[in-house]
Order: sequence, then C-alpha cells, then structure tokens
Amino acid sequence: MKLWQKATGNKKEVENFTIGRDPEFDILLAPFDVLGSMAHAEMLAKVGLLIPEDNKTLQKGLKDIYYEIEKGEFEISPGVEDVHSQIEFLLTERYGEVGKKLHSGRSRNDQVLVDLKLYYRAAIRELVEEASILFDLLVKLSKKHKDDLMPGYTHTQLAMPSSFGLWFGSFAESLTEDMGMLVAAFDLANKNPLGSAAGYGSSFPLDRTFTTQLLGFADLHHNVINAQNSRGKAEKTLAFALAGIAGTLNKLSSDVCLFMNQHFGFISFPDDLTTGSSIMPHKKNPDVFELMRAKTNQIQSVPNSITLLLTNTTTGYHRDLQLLKEEIFPAIDTMQDCLSMCTFMLKSIKIKQGILENPFYKHVFSVEVVNELVIKGLPFRDAYKKVGLDIEEDNFSPDQSQINHTHEGSIGNLCLEEIKSKMELAINKFNFEKLDQSVKSLLD
Repeated sequence: MKLWQKATGNKKEVENFTIGRDPEFDILLAPFDVLGSMAHAEMLAKVGLLIPEDNKTLQKGLKDIYYEIEKGEFEISPGVEDVHSQIEFLLTERYGEVGKKLHSGRSRNDQVLVDLKLYYRAAIRELVEEASILFDLLVKLSKKHKDDLMPGYTHTQLAMPSSFGLWFGSFAESLTEDMGMLVAAFDLANKNPLGSAAGYGSSFPLDRTFTTQLLGFADLHHNVINAQNSRGKAEKTLAFALAGIAGTLNKLSSDVCLFMNQHFGFISFPDDLTTGSSIMPHKKNPDVFELMRAKTNQIQSVPNSITLLLTNTTTGYHRDLQLLKEEIFPAIDTMQDCLSMCTFMLKSIKIKQGILENPFYKHVFSVEVVNELVIKGLPFRDAYKKVGLDIEEDNFSPDQSQINHTHEGSIGNLCLEEIKSKMELAINKFNFEKLDQSVKSLLD
C-alpha cells in the first residue's frame, strides 16, 4: 500500500515501470528528506496546525531517523514506494497517529523538490571542495615549473614557446571560471520551494519564509507555480556547470595523453599509475586520463539530455521529471570522481627538463626573433619577412635559452596571486557556513 493509494493498486508491470531507478537514488535523498520534514513540522507548529507536544514527538522521531541514516542503519523496506514513504511509515509505526499529521500542507511534489534542492546544495559543496584541492595543486605545480619551457601549439602545429608553469596555471584559472557557473547553479538550488504543495499553493496559512530561514535557504521561490517549474531548470543549470568543469578536465586529459606519447615525451607518471599491454612489454598507457577524457565527455552531454527531457512539458509537475535524477545524480558522482582522480594523478606527474633546447624546436622561437628585430627598429612586416626567408633558407639559428615575456599572464608573469584571488572570491559567494548553521540548529 502506498501512502497516496486509495483502495485498488496498480498492476505490477505499471508499478515497476513507473518506479524505475528511483530506489537507488532515493537513498541519497534520505537525510535531506528528514531535514525538510523537521523544518515543515516546526512551521506547522508555528502556525497552529500541530500542537507543541506533537511537534516535539516528530522532531525527536525525525532526529533519530537522521542519525540512523548517518550510521548506515536506514533502508527502504520491500514494498515501500520511496524514501519519503519510508520515513513517514517509520514515524507512524513508532509514534502512532502523530506520524500521519506531518504531511499537512505539503504535497509529494514540493517534498521531493525541497529534498532535491538540499541535495544539490550539498553536492555542489563537495564539488567545490574537490575543485579547490585540484586548484591548489595546479597553482603549486605552476609555481614549481614556471621556468620549465615547452612548445605551445596552434592547429596542433608548433607555434611559440610556452612553459609548464603557464600550462598548469591555465587550468587553475579555468577552474575559477567554472566556479562562476557553479555559483549560478547553487543560487538556483538555494531557493526554497517548500509550501508550493502540488504547484498551486495551499489553503493552510503556511509560513514559507519561516521554513526558508530554518533550512538556510538564501531566498524562496515566491510564486508557487514557478517553484514547481524550477524542477528541471535547477538540474539543467547544474548540468551546464558540471559540463564547464568537465570541459576543463577534458582538455587537460587530452593534453596529458598527447604529451605522454613517446613522440612528445614531455611528461610521465610512475609505472604503478599507468597500465601495460598484454602483448607489448614496453607500453605505459595513460588509461586514467583516457577514461577521464571519456567520462568528462559523457558529462558534457548531460545538459542536452536534460533539455530534451524538459522539451514540450507544460506548466506543472509531470512524471517525466523523475528521469532527471537518472541524468544528474550519476553526473555529479562522476564529476567528483574525476576531480579527485585528477588531483591524485597530478601529484605524481614528472616533467621533462630542457625540452626547447633541442634544435628540433628552434622554429617556435621565430616570433621571439621577429619581436627582437622590431625592438631594434625594423618594421614588423620587414622583420617577419626576414625571419621567414631565413627559415626557408635554413639560416635560422635562434638563441633557444632566452625568453623574455613580462606582461600579465605570460611565461614570465603567471599572475598566480591574481588567479588565487579569483578562486577565493568565487568560493566566498557560496556561503556554505549558513548551511552548516541551519542543519545544526534543526538537529539541536
């Protein structure tokens, strides 16, 4: 029997099809369902829909369930539809009729929606923490290898001198920009939908501002229809943010796979971080970064999948929205794994020294020589022509040890402090401390 069921039930085939993969994702929502229910019960008591004694009982019961979840002692029993039903069944089983009062003024729609918002806030926090660790490592590697030169490429052709300091630093700054997209996703997840009920409000005198404060939301979705329509919009925004981070890691992974190739040999990793071949004894394959490249490509496809799920859905709730979890939940997990694994691998990266001292790379210094001639007074077009002719006639012999780039963000001026300030500014916008305070207040 489902909580919403009247007399007759669904055929088993219909039930299995409509439930789908929800049980495996629902368990992740359990602690957030408890927190949302605690705030809802407090609000019901405040507006007179629960007597203080009933609220006290519900708060104790919900708090006990929350700690059971933390200890891994919570599960959804066979035959129970979902995590929301399981929690209400436990309250009713343990405390009687009071457990049935919790759903007053609330629909399954806004109950699920507030769970998702709380889950996304927590997931974004974990992503920010993982990205911050990787960012710090990239800055450290950029400083360490600021003088280790490497060729830069355009069109995959040798172009100009670069450095590993510049290369590592580019991904550090890219992460700061990705944080900007994540801030937008967090802002949307940090709005309270509770009290919107099925999407059209309630005749109960609910205090939505109160639950907003209790749950540490920055604001509420004021319009109840818009609150329900935010389901899907929040996921799509988060998916684009995940795709941004994925794009950064994808380019890094592709570079690593290329630079490990023996024709380049720019970087290497210890043997125990690479894999071998079943037939070729000499192989050291970059399997971790190949999989990271593939996984981040999968993540970059998620915004499109979510967009297609939402296409043609009218105002209000539709069961289509259930499938959003199948797209966004695995993407979040995969993104966390990729960030963590990238940090793990880069801690052991080895950089080849003196790459540009090899005469093979002399042509990457062509622009340096052109610029030197311009500084000495030769017009740029004449300097360009002279160097070009020297290259054609094989008379080009630059000094491959001297690089003098001083402007902001160049080889000789990596602007790492400025990039660190960008990351600090982005992270401060999340205000995670407020989330901690709200959870602590509810549980205390």
